[in-house]
Amino acid sequence: MYPHNNVGRNIIAMVLAGGKGERLNPLTQRRAKSSVPFGGKYKIIDFVLSNLFNSGIRKVYVLTQYRAYSLNRHIRESWGKWTGLGEFIVAISPETSSESEEWFKGSADAILQYLRFVESSDADYVAVFGGDHIYKMDVSQMIDSHRMNRADITIAAKEVPVEEASRYGVFSVDDYSRVISFVEKPAVPQSIADRNTCYASMGNYIFSTKKLIEVLLEGKKRHENLDFGAHVIPMMLERGDRVCTYNFSDNMVPGMKSEERGYWKDAGTIDSYYEANMDLINVSPHLNLYNYKWPILTNQGNLPPAKTVFNDDDRRGQNIDSYVCGGCITSGSTVRRSIVGPLCKINSYSLVEDSILFENVTIGRHVKIRRAIIDKGVVIPDGSIIGYDSEEDRHNGYSVTESGLVVVPRTEKNAHNARYIADSPRATLAPNAPENVFKKPVLHLVAEQEHPLVPNSISTRIQSRDLMRKYPPAFRVPEHDDRIQA
Repeated sequence: MYPHNNVGRNIIAMVLAGGKGERLNPLTQRRAKSSVPFGGKYKIIDFVLSNLFNSGIRKVYVLTQYRAYSLNRHIRESWGKWTGLGEFIVAISPETSSESEEWFKGSADAILQYLRFVESSDADYVAVFGGDHIYKMDVSQMIDSHRMNRADITIAAKEVPVEEASRYGVFSVDDYSRVISFVEKPAVPQSIADRNTCYASMGNYIFSTKKLIEVLLEGKKRHENLDFGAHVIPMMLERGDRVCTYNFSDNMVPGMKSEERGYWKDAGTIDSYYEANMDLINVSPHLNLYNYKWPILTNQGNLPPAKTVFNDDDRRGQNIDSYVCGGCITSGSTVRRSIVGPLCKINSYSLVEDSILFENVTIGRHVKIRRAIIDKGVVIPDGSIIGYDSEEDRHNGYSVTESGLVVVPRTEKNAHNARYIADSPRATLAPNAPENVFKKPVLHLVAEQEHPLVPNSISTRIQSRDLMRKYPPAFRVPEHDDRIQA
């Protein structure tokens, strides 16, 4: 966890975390891609920050932009406490001034707008890393390679199948790991000789500080939307700069097993995001979160342990082959092969299989859910069936991928369609009850508040209009129901 060299003393890191993640929609409707939960209690941004921290790099600027509030808050409250004297991990967002009223136009333009932080530092090297990938990496090994090759820029590289390579920057190298050609997102990628793979850029770079300043200032004159892959790297090759690669498959972190080496996920689509999460619950996952020699850090929150309730033949609370976070209650229901985020409640006689529940999800009674992602703060009404009929899921307002994976987004519309609402200060309604359940709205949103046990959680509070008095017992929440009592 703590490298023995002094790598952190002469390097600063700039993490690019402003992307929208449009292919992850609707999970990114309310948050940046880097802020999307992963593995129950983590956010995607926690992986790159943990890698930098564990590598001894403790001077880190995180550049945010799209839907930045929750991400900025997470970084401030989760990561500020890990740093010491002269160290920092801070989020910065685009500024407007009389000189410029525009946001980041490209990945390199983002660094350019904050070039003063680089210029005023005494760092010899600058690490420019993406903030939306899932992996473990000892960055100090890449820095050692950069020094040994006397490179101006070192690009972290990974072999990917040819059919996937069009999503990345693709390059070819000589026998000394020096880049001889580079094309950003080519329509016809150039494969490695005698292989059906390509060398692809991971979007992680080590720059010599003086060279970075030089090429960014020159690139600003040529390109308004300055981007590392599209402009900076080709420009450096054109200039004859030393552009080298670092093979990510050679990287090993303490405690890593051989089968874990080279694990890196872009998680850029709903299906790839789902698959990366589901890998965690395997007996031997490719990404081992139980490696305490290279921990993934985050804000733990002051939560009680997860628990199960009831042990009757027809009403048994059980979590099987699952990953369940703190504050969760599985009450007389079954969770199988799923990831359950903090503060979730699964009520009696329900079945959740092969699914991902974000924080503060409440599942009603007699619910069946299969291959679904349930967004933060959603309440699933009694009797709901999700993931068994794609047409019905689409009709209920859910997103369904081509593979049949269902996403239930957080929504503020059609609150009057709920069959019940749990006695919770943090719930949002799932829009899947029949239109004629109620003749007029019985619920309305009154405020957003932070959950008292969990820093960073902005939750929707819902107020009832005499629900228990006006509507029949079938739609009431009993006073001593297991949805209220543990």
